[in-house]
Amino acid sequence: MSPGWPRYLAAFAALGVAEQIQSVAIAWQIYQVAHRPFDLGLAGLVVFVPTLLLAPAAGVAGDRFDRRAIVAAAALVEVAISLALIPLAGGHTNAVLAADLGILTLAGIARAFAFPAQSALVPSIVPPELYLCASAASSALFSLVRIGGPALGGALVAAGAAIAYGTVAVLALLVAAAIATIPLLKRPARNDLPTLRDALEGFRFLRARPVIGGAITLDLFAVFFGGATALLPVYAASILRVGPFGYGVLRSAVSVGGTICAALLARRPIARHVGPRLLWSVAIFGGATVLFGVSRSLWLSALALAILGASDMVSMRIRDALVALGTPDELRGRVTAIEGVFIVASNELGEFESGTLAAFAGPVAAVIAGGIATIVVVVLWTRLFPQLARADEISPPSTETA
Repeated sequence: MSPGWPRYLAAFAALGVAEQIQSVAIAWQIYQVAHRPFDLGLAGLVVFVPTLLLAPAAGVAGDRFDRRAIVAAAALVEVAISLALIPLAGGHTNAVLAADLGILTLAGIARAFAFPAQSALVPSIVPPELYLCASAASSALFSLVRIGGPALGGALVAAGAAIAYGTVAVLALLVAAAIATIPLLKRPARNDLPTLRDALEGFRFLRARPVIGGAITLDLFAVFFGGATALLPVYAASILRVGPFGYGVLRSAVSVGGTICAALLARRPIARHVGPRLLWSVAIFGGATVLFGVSRSLWLSALALAILGASDMVSMRIRDALVALGTPDELRGRVTAIEGVFIVASNELGEFESGTLAAFAGPVAAVIAGGIATIVVVVLWTRLFPQLARADEISPPSTETA
């Protein structure tokens, strides 16, 4: 294993804790302004839009420049964002909400550049033959972080916004220092000025490979409709009535299932029948979303979220391996930038959809309808992408780009 891998894992874990604390704090802060589910949807939208608009530029940057520097710079932006959110905590005016959303827009810009660089960084640290095990191990670690992170976030929010956001700032600062000095097995081969053709190369690559393209777009629509986690503050405060600590428990439950699944995948990585397993995992994700929507018990809701987390872990690992091992290194930043639009940003767009639907039809109806729609998407994708439904093994990249 590369000597930089332990340092990356440590930085990865610290960044995960920081993101979980910040996510819990900002969601609770925004909901407390006016107790409107629609505001949570707006928060997801303002993070999504920069990722959508900046994907081509972010992808080219990830392929042309030092990926470590990009991730470190994004972490420093998170430091500034956390400090800027402290004086806004506790406000209940539209001006405070507007300021919160404006700061989240800056976070969206930083994350737009960080995601493709960070995703493409791992194959530059770990040899290809060890990637599946290393990826599963990092997912298991991050799942552990996501178990304790939301509960820690809830406790820190209860102690005070300054404590929560200050903790995030310190962790992000440490991450920036660690990431910037990780030794690489590979470095970007070019640093000349990019062209429009360079920016669009990732789209051409995915168009020529329906298995990878189908896997990425499947996640887009599945997460778009199945964004139940966006409404956890509403469920915790108004439906289950379990308060900030219960909110942290619900957020952690997703990662309990994910951690168990990731640990199993670290021991036995998925190498065969990847297409059918991907489709089944997304269908189970939809079913678990429906179960969460109808539950009125904290522990049944936590169980549904744990199943949701486990199924999401399976689909994420398969998709990640298809992209990382099926894409040439010189295109990996651009392809993962598109993946960021369809996957990471689709979480934010899904939050907007869930918040908007909840504002008109109620949170319960929004969650149930989203779960059913996710299952319908799986059925459609078996017809639209038959190559994905039949995919058995992960194919290595060809010597020529599309």
